[in-house]
Order: sequence, then structure tokens, then C-alpha cells
Amino acid sequence: MLSASLLQPADLLKTRVQQSGSSSLLRTFQGIISGPNSLKQLWRGTLPSVIRTGFGSALYFSTLNALRQHIARSDILTSTGFVVARHGNLRASSSSLPQLSNVANLATGAAARASAGFIMMPVTIIKVRYESSLYSYKSMRGAATAILKSEGIKGFFSGFGATAIRDAPYAGLYVLFYEQAKQRFSQLRDSAAAVSTLGLQSAMTRSKSVSINFLSGVLAAGLATAITNPFDAIKTRLQLMPGRYGNMIKATQRMIKEDGFKSMFDGLGIRMGRKAISSALAWTLYEELVRRAEVKWEEKITTVL
Repeated sequence: MLSASLLQPADLLKTRVQQSGSSSLLRTFQGIISGPNSLKQLWRGTLPSVIRTGFGSALYFSTLNALRQHIARSDILTSTGFVVARHGNLRASSSSLPQLSNVANLATGAAARASAGFIMMPVTIIKVRYESSLYSYKSMRGAATAILKSEGIKGFFSGFGATAIRDAPYAGLYVLFYEQAKQRFSQLRDSAAAVSTLGLQSAMTRSKSVSINFLSGVLAAGLATAITNPFDAIKTRLQLMPGRYGNMIKATQRMIKEDGFKSMFDGLGIRMGRKAISSALAWTLYEELVRRAEVKWEEKITTVL
């Protein structure tokens, strides 16, 4: 929630760039700061953004954790290769999560994100319209009332197809890239330790573990964002102007015809920066909380025995 508040200007700028397709990031920023209440305008839409990020992240990580734990405990899935190992080694690895196959990482991430995205869709619609210069909502309640009156219930789910096609692959690819990056960085660390200590490897310290997880999160977010950005650009147009763009296919055709193929990558740079920071922070914190919970559980079991 804190990261959503701090990074809200980046989200707003991305929405403004994507809404037109003809304005650069610099020109958009200059247009905002040259107007009245420039500082306030940069943080417009913070409340729905914080609500969406807070509740959405809780739903996503809860669902993801439940799915991964279920798969890790499934004997059938273990026998088919979906589970690599039951649990990460807390002392020799940066990971505190069940070690799943690439397919399982991709599937669990996509399923958890699509589910959370659907539930939070009404808040997402209000958030995007708040950030846009096309609407002048004064409050979340006023925004909800206006959308319901003009578009009905379906207005709260405008662009869900494009949103799901963006979020599900993004989350699936993120988990896949994140787990792969952690594995590669841990191997590099082990190789370096073997050379420096003549084969005597020590347990991974908490600081090294956090560093590996954070760097893996940054790289995973960058790659997943670049791949899924066209769907994000289409999603923004559909959520802001559903009457004009209709559906995902029509929106894609119209955007390419009017603004060129480059419109599919509007806002990519700022979205990559925001996602890299927010996702890396969220996942590093998530892994650290899981690690501490498992350590306390092991200590409790040891004490009982």
C-alpha cells in the first residue's frame, strides 16, 4: 500500500500516455505540472490505487500460496513432475517457497492473478478513470454512481478480457522468471563461494537471500512487463473509452490504424520501472514473511519434541 502511494505519479503518467497514444512521457508530465494544483494532480487516484493494491495483493498472495501449497502436497502432481521438491531449503537457498516445475509456476501465478483481478475489477475501472484527464470524478462514490448510471454493471468490467490477458500471463511469467532467476543467482553464489573457500560452503545469510530475491524480482518484472505491455495499452483504452473501442480485437485494430504499432508499447518504460520496484519489494517481503513463519514453526516443533 505504501509503494502504491509513493508510485502513484508513475501510474498516472502511464495512463495519460496510453489514453492518447500521441503524447510522449515528457510532454504529458510538462502538461500536468504546468497546470493548477500540479502536485495534487500527480497523486490523483491514490485512494482507489491503494485500495486496489492492498486488497488485490492480499487476494493474490493468499490464492497463490494456497495453490502452491496444494500442488506441493499433491502426490499425483509430484509423480508427474509438477513439484521439484517439497520445500525450499531455508539454509542453503534464497527461496522460502515450494519448488514447483516451470509449468506449475506459470499456471499458479496466472490463475491467482486472474482471480484477484476479476474481484478487484470495479476498483480498477474507477482507478484508471480517476487517473485519466477524460473524467472529473470528485469521489469514489460519485465515480461508481456515474458509471452505474451511464453504463450499468457491465461498466465496472469494461476491458476485463484485455486485463485478464495482461494480468494472467504477466503473473505467470513473473513467477516463472522469478523462480528461474533465484535459482541461477543462487548457483552463481554457490560457485563463487566454492572458489573463495576451496569448496567449504556456508549457509546463505539473510542479507544475501534478500538481495537475490530482490534482484530476481526486478529482472522478472522487467521481462514480464515488456512481454505483456500491448495488452496493458489495449486495456487502458477499453476502460477509458469502451464505447469507442468496443472490444479487444476492435481496439487493437483501431489503435494500430490511428496511432501505429508503437501505441502497443505506450507507457512501457514507466510501467517497467514501477513494476520492477513494486513487484520486487512485494515478493521480497512475501518471501521473508514466509521464511520467518517457517522458522518459528520449526522452532515450535523442536521445542515440543
